[in-house]
Amino acid sequence: MDNKTYRPPPAWRLALAQAPARAYFSPVFLGTEHLDGSRPALYVGNHTLYSIDAGLMMDYLNRRHGIFLRALGDHFHFQVPLWGDLLTRYGVVPGTPDNCHELMTQQHSILVFPGGAREVMRRRSDHDHLVWKQRLGFARMAMMHGYDIVPFASVGPNESWKIVLDADDVKKSRAWSLLSKSKRIRDLTREGDVIAPLVRGLSVTPIPKPQRFYFSFGERISTAKWQDHADDTDALWQVRGQVESAIETMMGDLKRYREQDREANWSRLRRWLAPLHVN
Repeated sequence: MDNKTYRPPPAWRLALAQAPARAYFSPVFLGTEHLDGSRPALYVGNHTLYSIDAGLMMDYLNRRHGIFLRALGDHFHFQVPLWGDLLTRYGVVPGTPDNCHELMTQQHSILVFPGGAREVMRRRSDHDHLVWKQRLGFARMAMMHGYDIVPFASVGPNESWKIVLDADDVKKSRAWSLLSKSKRIRDLTREGDVIAPLVRGLSVTPIPKPQRFYFSFGERISTAKWQDHADDTDALWQVRGQVESAIETMMGDLKRYREQDREANWSRLRRWLAPLHVN
């Protein structure tokens, strides 16, 4: 995609596409006082199981605050026929440093999930923890451009399904011990990182339970003072740590908020269909 000539679709189109999800998951957005559509930023948050919440957040920011996020997507999205084209129309680009640099140069607001596909293909042992490995790229790009970082958190999607079988189970199997001998298989699954979990939602179906989704936006984190330290590993970890801490704190706050909201504002039917559990 030529980012210089790209024009986002009208807000109503994304709103229409997300209307069923808005009705089903009834999302709540907190910390909106920290949003400022006049100032571009790098929005950094936690990826959830199958990432069924990302579109809802992008729609909300676009429709209510005039913030159109250009998302950095995993490369595998663009290898899927039709799906990759659809994402491209909504401004998603492959998550490369060059694309990020170009978008920042053009002063776009950008969405990134440092956990990538591994965090989407969650395992029971992950619970709600961030799965970012040793990744520092988002911090480096923000520091190079003096970009503000807006940390955000999402809670709810991980409880929409129960994980029946995950990558840990697959990698313990005899089938994997045979398949993994093939370098092609190891590369295709990234050593098992992108093996999708088998899930169960409503009853025995894969339909997600109607959990209510909760989002929170944190205070902007300025990286201007770090602009000359983008090659300093200690500085990169310091910025990453500040963002991680903000996200984890918001996740905890959202879970406490959900406990109160569940009793006060969830219908009996929603509470019955969507009990809380830990995978």
